[in-house]
Amino acid sequence: MAFRKLNRRAQINHETGLGTNTSLSGGRFFAKDGRANIEVRGLHFWQRLNLFHTMLSMKRWKFLAYIMLFFIGINLIFAGIYLLIGLEHLSGLVANTMGEQFGEAFFFSAQTFTTVGYGRINPVGFLTSFVASFEALTGLMSFALVTGMIYGRFSRPRSFIRFSNNALFTPFKDGVALMFRMAPYTKNYLVNVEVKVTIAMKVQEDGVIKNQFFNMPLDIAKASTMTTNWTLVHPINEESPLYQLSKLDLEAAETELLIFVQGFDESFSNTVISKASYRFEEFVYGARFVPMYHPNEAGTGTVLELDKLDHFAPAELSIQY
Repeated sequence: MAFRKLNRRAQINHETGLGTNTSLSGGRFFAKDGRANIEVRGLHFWQRLNLFHTMLSMKRWKFLAYIMLFFIGINLIFAGIYLLIGLEHLSGLVANTMGEQFGEAFFFSAQTFTTVGYGRINPVGFLTSFVASFEALTGLMSFALVTGMIYGRFSRPRSFIRFSNNALFTPFKDGVALMFRMAPYTKNYLVNVEVKVTIAMKVQEDGVIKNQFFNMPLDIAKASTMTTNWTLVHPINEESPLYQLSKLDLEAAETELLIFVQGFDESFSNTVISKASYRFEEFVYGARFVPMYHPNEAGTGTVLELDKLDHFAPAELSIQY
């Protein structure tokens, strides 16, 4: 059941684009990696399929696996066609068993598809030559598409930011603040970085439970550049939507912290965006982040240890949660 406490001084955010009716939404608004937690229905598979975007956004191993499966599958199809036409229409075959014959047809198909053409095997007759020509055209078009997708994956602007697994309630200036941190994990450093944080809570108003969104003012929300980790701090004071709320209140409200980061990447010469989300079960009370960076042994540079991004130590809070 949603809590009824509500800080009237907290600023409501009406620009999230997320629904306020709790009966029409379920679970968290954003997945941990920032993707919208939305399942689209109501259209046929082919109508909502965006193959190019899907191939750009899928994981690298899956992308390579799909390309390999496509390559093997298309050559199996054409090898089967050559077998149906008859292997006597492939001059230069050196095979005795059915397995060897299929292998020869498969590798002839692969050579034709890639336009390698070693020359030992060649098509004989109009039908076989037509199929081989069509396969070569298919191969050229396929490699053009795959090249475009590979280039798109490498050139697509990305923020390359990692977020801590937890958000912490930490001592801050004789009070308490909610903190999380992020860090760049490549040399694509961002400039003119701006962070906006919104908190989503289920609030009971006039006997109806609604999703309510509040702005979360940060101690520092903008930075000229981000080369090391950045700890974002939301002081819990009279202006905060979390003011005087307990751990049980936040759990009852199914609280979710929505993070939006925007910055300019000089490598891509483009603005990049990153998103993250923390649910109430990912909040840690009475903890402080462990430092991530330190001088190198020679004292001539700074070392950023990304494996410490999630590390924190216990800390005593001035408020009981």
